[in-house]
Amino acid sequence: MASAALPRTKPNVFAPNGALTIARAGSTQRELDAIPDPVEVDLSGVERIDTVGAWLIHRTVRDRQGTVVGASPEVAKLLEQVADADRPSEVKRPKKISVVGELGAWTFQFGRTIAGLLGFFGATLMGLAAVLTHPKRFRYNALVQQFDVVGVRALGIIGLMSFLIGVVIGQQGAVQLQQFGAEVYTVNLIGRITVRELGPLMTAIMVAGRSGSAFAAQIGTMKITEEVDAMRTIGVSPVEALVVPRILATIVVMPLLAFWAMMTAIVGGGVFCWAGLEIPPITYIQLIGDVVPATDLWVGLIKAPVFGFIIALAGCFQGMLVANDSEQVGLKTTAAVVQSIFLVIVLDAIFAVFFSSVGWI
Repeated sequence: MASAALPRTKPNVFAPNGALTIARAGSTQRELDAIPDPVEVDLSGVERIDTVGAWLIHRTVRDRQGTVVGASPEVAKLLEQVADADRPSEVKRPKKISVVGELGAWTFQFGRTIAGLLGFFGATLMGLAAVLTHPKRFRYNALVQQFDVVGVRALGIIGLMSFLIGVVIGQQGAVQLQQFGAEVYTVNLIGRITVRELGPLMTAIMVAGRSGSAFAAQIGTMKITEEVDAMRTIGVSPVEALVVPRILATIVVMPLLAFWAMMTAIVGGGVFCWAGLEIPPITYIQLIGDVVPATDLWVGLIKAPVFGFIIALAGCFQGMLVANDSEQVGLKTTAAVVQSIFLVIVLDAIFAVFFSSVGWI
């Protein structure tokens, strides 16, 4: 029903009638602005009012020393609720925390995470032992599915990334080596750095971002939907059913993916050497065979399954930590990627020192 203010008998009286709702908030505000102070609001003609209308009346009375008359019990109750809600929010200033305190809190959290990861590692070993002693309990279909998800479907993106990395390494190395007339050694740079380091390392980073995050999100979602609890209820171990197949699949496919990354990076470097340095493909292949020792290949293939184990372990661990909150899925997925990449880089540094100490340089 259309509504308007009643004719004012006094210049400072606002007397609306009908509906005082959000639909006429603009006109109501203009009418209130045209009335001199102090405003007297007569609500005897109001048949319906919503929160917006009540707020306009309350704000006018609050800011212009006004009064309200003629309000029905329902209208008066709504005005009272709006007045109760009109309280300034208390902004709590953050406590000043010293750098030492923040460092201590971070160290404590880091220690808890490492302890939890070690405990989960033990539970995983127990689950793997249970599967080995009772092979019929192992889910081979889940293992094959993870082979497809972690390995086969990752070939395209890893191959493209490695090919481009080989091109970039060749181009940047050639620019620097040409200053000394030693651009032929670009082949050495491409072969050794891709086979020994970048092949397994970049593969691990890609798998962590692609599969490690998926493990955390999948298991975390199952925790929220109580599927993990249902497994325990029917006597199925979540570690055996969810964690072991993912870890085994990642361990098996990581050396294959790393080898694929090495080869595609070498091909990318060879394309650049052919196009930019005019090194024929046959000569390039012969040089690669001469300058890349077999120990570099073994170093890359040894590191790859260890990286895969760490990535799968961190992803499943963070997924199991998800509580009954959908926001936790995103937080734990992010934590899984960061944690796995951090551990992979730390392990890569340890491997570098170890292999150098045993003479595989």
